[in-house]
Amino acid sequence: MKKTGHHLPLLLPLFLLLFTAPEASGQIFKKLAKKAEKAAERTVERRVEKETTEKTDQALDSILEPGSKGKNEKGNPSNTGSSTTPNEETTNSGGQNPGQNSHESGSNNITVYSKFDFVPGDKLLFFDDYANDFIGDFPSKWNTNGSGEVVTVNNSPQRWMELVPGWGTYYIPDVPTLPKDYTIEFDLLTAGLDKKTSSTAGLTVLVSDDTKFKVGSHNANIWIPFGQYGAFDIRVKNYAYKAGNEINNTIRADIRNAIINKPHISIAVNDKRFRLWINEKKYVDIPRFIPQGNPLTTLKFNVNNLRDGIDRVFISNLKVAEGGVDLRRKLISDGKVSTNGILFDSGSANIQPRSMGIIRQISQVLQQESGMTLKIVGHTDADGNEDVNMKLSEDRAASVKNALIQVYNISGNRLQTAGKGEKEPVGDNSTIAGKAQNRRVEFIKI
Repeated sequence: MKKTGHHLPLLLPLFLLLFTAPEASGQIFKKLAKKAEKAAERTVERRVEKETTEKTDQALDSILEPGSKGKNEKGNPSNTGSSTTPNEETTNSGGQNPGQNSHESGSNNITVYSKFDFVPGDKLLFFDDYANDFIGDFPSKWNTNGSGEVVTVNNSPQRWMELVPGWGTYYIPDVPTLPKDYTIEFDLLTAGLDKKTSSTAGLTVLVSDDTKFKVGSHNANIWIPFGQYGAFDIRVKNYAYKAGNEINNTIRADIRNAIINKPHISIAVNDKRFRLWINEKKYVDIPRFIPQGNPLTTLKFNVNNLRDGIDRVFISNLKVAEGGVDLRRKLISDGKVSTNGILFDSGSANIQPRSMGIIRQISQVLQQESGMTLKIVGHTDADGNEDVNMKLSEDRAASVKNALIQVYNISGNRLQTAGKGEKEPVGDNSTIAGKAQNRRVEFIKI
């Protein structure tokens, strides 16, 4: 009340002027109206400018942050599970790529992706998202000496296999004999992990010479910790019959936040060399990890020390592919390289972030070979409309060119693009493996 009384002497002359001088009051109202009009115009201009800026940023994000569709905060995976990955048969030519969750692809900035050097294999050996399995059944493309089942999480149609813990329980996908060079990728989902989760809880990924449910006389494995009350190390261990353990070590890492936020795991084996990435960060790179002697032909998974009914672990989108070798030497020696590892969002030319390892290798060749110019050619499989596939292949080649320019500072006049659509298949479009071969990007020295 005191504040109101304090301003009355100032307001009184204004009231007297308005009521005693009609002409003056009219002029004041006109001035006030003009000021209000200008203020409204400025507000509209600011809103238009803001919306234009946001749209411009979104357009740039498709190049500078491949796959971004607006940044989404990652929540606790026990409350998510909203990402979906359709059947492999519908990927790349217009469908989602295996193992990729497009709504998460803009969650980190491109400076991180530009350093990501994982190169997936280009010959598909195995892929499973449980699309052909019934909910509640054990997946048909796997074997186990324990138990497990296909489930969905919350309201998402995405399917997962829940793994049941046990030191001697193994989950073995029906992957053909592992070759010399190959890559492994999968999505991991956890629920219920907290500070009471055991420090010995974790996931073991094992490659072995045993095709059944034993560790094997020759093996190599990596243990990924789930504990949350402290930063627990990643463990690496290999074993060769008679020679014993060549490597039995722990690698310092704090992956607690990644583990509870639906991480994507990538592994590359090139002869003896073993590397592991969690999301876009490389944690393990051991040059002589795969023991020599009996070939390690079988992939196995194991989870252990989870609290019954509280700590839960799920796996999906397992992709195993032959290859994953260094493309740089091949491009320099052969003048041409073709890859299935550059992945795009469903039905668009937005590059999936995990493809940046390949694009980074191409940029390194161009930086080293300053006189080299390249033609980038996009290809699709035969699913969908032929004209749409042609346009899509052209747009995707252009996106790769833009990434080389914007992210790695390659001059645009050194790059040409073309799209071939579905016109030049290298595999059988009636099979999943053939379609995977046909969805590719070529780099050709001009």
